[in-house]
Amino acid sequence: MGLRNKDLISIHDLTVGEVATILDVAKKLKRKQKRGEPHRYLEGKTLAMIFSKASTRTRVSFETGFYQLGGHPIYLNDSASQIGRGEPVRDTARVLSRFVDGIMIRTFSHDSVIELAKYATVPVINGLTDLLHPCQALTDMFTIMEHKEVLKGRKLVYVGDGNNMAHSLMYACAKVGMNMVCASPKGYQPDPEIVKNAQEDAAHTGCTIEVDEDLFRAAKGADVLYTDVWASMGQEAEQSIRQEALGDYQINKELLSVARPDAMVLHCLPAHRGEEITEEVLEGPQSKVFDQAENRLHVQKAIMALLMTDDII
Repeated sequence: MGLRNKDLISIHDLTVGEVATILDVAKKLKRKQKRGEPHRYLEGKTLAMIFSKASTRTRVSFETGFYQLGGHPIYLNDSASQIGRGEPVRDTARVLSRFVDGIMIRTFSHDSVIELAKYATVPVINGLTDLLHPCQALTDMFTIMEHKEVLKGRKLVYVGDGNNMAHSLMYACAKVGMNMVCASPKGYQPDPEIVKNAQEDAAHTGCTIEVDEDLFRAAKGADVLYTDVWASMGQEAEQSIRQEALGDYQINKELLSVARPDAMVLHCLPAHRGEEITEEVLEGPQSKVFDQAENRLHVQKAIMALLMTDDII
């Protein structure tokens, strides 16, 4: 499946075959990296990395990954570029397109990423917006595949705020044929339009995408339990309100007991231990959180290579 020169804004925009290709190439690139085999598919290319939101995992994984692929990443934040001084997104897109081979952006507004992609003539990668986090969700599918081998027919239960992570997991699960339940209280459930889109995708792959207020009913028989912080970046002022509303939506030993005995636990990090997940579960044998964190590197390398060159496995 050719992805050359395409954008990666939402998993909903990808075909089932394109998702499978990303996961397959990630597996091959991870194997090469572990064996110390060179895989400099992006030799001589440059990637502009625009950050309006602070980051650890996104910056380090993209920057390291692009370097390992033989290219040169360029970090841009609001204080070190004209972006933070009010330059229109469409101007930034057209100027950067004449300098670089790809653009990755991590920002608040999803509309800004859509506009960037509209005016850019090089591939644009959504590194995170308030609406979606596609690179993380693709990484999650890859991590589950590593530990469970088969994705189709598995059950993933997302616990907590129906945020950008929940949205992208719905799209990802629908594309790979995984059943998903988002367990969230009223007022914190995912965007109905995204639920509808994911359910339409799921109809083609034979899985189900559901939302349920009942946490323990949702978690019954789960192959994967997944959570994220209750207050995402930019929502810090709502922390106390969110703690009260989401206080019961925690992955702990009691919840784990209703999932399958071999269920795995995922969290996109950073984690607030004792809030959305307990210390004993995060550090327990069923947690694959740090495998998941590492896999951002390998999956994003696959995405960058596939979008920017034809010269790949």
